[in-house]
Amino acid sequence: MAQKPSIPKGTRDFGPIEMAKRNYIFNTIREVYALYGFQQIETPAMETLQTLMGKYGEEGDKLLFKVLNSGDCLAKVSDEELQERNALHLASKMCEKGLRYDLTVPFARYVVMHREELQLPFKRYQIQPVWRADRPQKGRYREFYQCDADVVGSDSLLNEVELMQIVDTVFSRFGIRVQIKINNRKILSGIAEVIGAADKIVDITVAIDKLDKIGIDNVNEELRNDGLSEEQIQKLQPIIMLSGTNDEKLSTIAEVLKTSETGLKGVDELRFILDTLKTIGLKNEIQLDLTLARGLNYYTGAIFEVKALDVQIGSITGGGRYDNLTGIFGMPGLSGVGISFGADRIYDVLNQLDLYPKDSVTTTQVLFINFGEKETAYCMPVISKVRACGIRAEIFPDAAKMKKQMSYANAKQIPFVVLAGESEMNEGKVTLKNMESGEQQMLTPDELENAIKQ
Repeated sequence: MAQKPSIPKGTRDFGPIEMAKRNYIFNTIREVYALYGFQQIETPAMETLQTLMGKYGEEGDKLLFKVLNSGDCLAKVSDEELQERNALHLASKMCEKGLRYDLTVPFARYVVMHREELQLPFKRYQIQPVWRADRPQKGRYREFYQCDADVVGSDSLLNEVELMQIVDTVFSRFGIRVQIKINNRKILSGIAEVIGAADKIVDITVAIDKLDKIGIDNVNEELRNDGLSEEQIQKLQPIIMLSGTNDEKLSTIAEVLKTSETGLKGVDELRFILDTLKTIGLKNEIQLDLTLARGLNYYTGAIFEVKALDVQIGSITGGGRYDNLTGIFGMPGLSGVGISFGADRIYDVLNQLDLYPKDSVTTTQVLFINFGEKETAYCMPVISKVRACGIRAEIFPDAAKMKKQMSYANAKQIPFVVLAGESEMNEGKVTLKNMESGEQQMLTPDELENAIKQ
């Protein structure tokens, strides 16, 4: 007996219903991005390793899927190198390409390569899969989609304001209640400066970013292990545990950071974003959270993260401001700000809360029953007519038993069935059956279109 086929760990098949749900997510995000003037681009699944390596830190480099060179991939490898079994060295000789790890580095490469034809500021969005050679576990896959939007070539904080509006609009359309958390890396740098640990900014941000997951005691222990003194850790406590309204938090932190020019600049930037959003009015809450640090070290200004309020799950959207996206490719000084929606986590949230609109998972709207050649010939022009009106219709291909055809309609959750037998043909009509209510009515082809749409 042939072995049953399988797929690689950390990857998934998506059936028709799952794809309908995923497309609902992607299309909603795509429509909102377009509302704000963002244009879509795509980049190849593969990039050169020269583009990818060294951009994600040592750990990130280990998680890159590398692609063996075409033909004899061992051509440049000596017997001695093979015997040494140095995996990283062998990969550098055998692989020139890798699967993209995220959409940000390919975007930076795209901007540098196409700089002359881009109109700045450039507002792009990208919805494509990425790959990471991570250990698969619940909610973590080796292949998953990212839905990114970035504005490059503009320092204006209005871009941050618009991205927060996009987040608010997308989740309002989904019907998911969220809390938008916002902070600023300049404030975090200012905090490190005033406690006398400016050289420890990365260690501090990495540690306090884990507050929700590991708690204050473990964060403090991690800070000790990173070399912070007890005095410095104590100075951090009231800052990490700050409470009150956004305005109250900003006033308190401005007082704490009064000797830090960088920190005060971060306070001013946040105040502008939050004050502007007040005048617009968001449907979801936006909260200043000083423990929000975001793991990636390239953020330099505002940073944001979105949490679902009614489901226990990690961040479902995140992003921030960066000053030097294209510097890694020799084009310094191009500022940008971006967000990324976590499509897979949003999918899980919508499933748990059962928030998919009914029509988003309905493929065919009406099935025409096949009674035989004569009846099919009568139905075909009618089917063409309803399809021309934008109604998704199909005819059962075989003149099978009625029970089989109705089971097919039920299995596909088709809401309407059309029957045309001798009596209908004599009157130039069809019978429309509502599969949910069981109600039937005899209609002309013109009336059929309106009845289905209603």
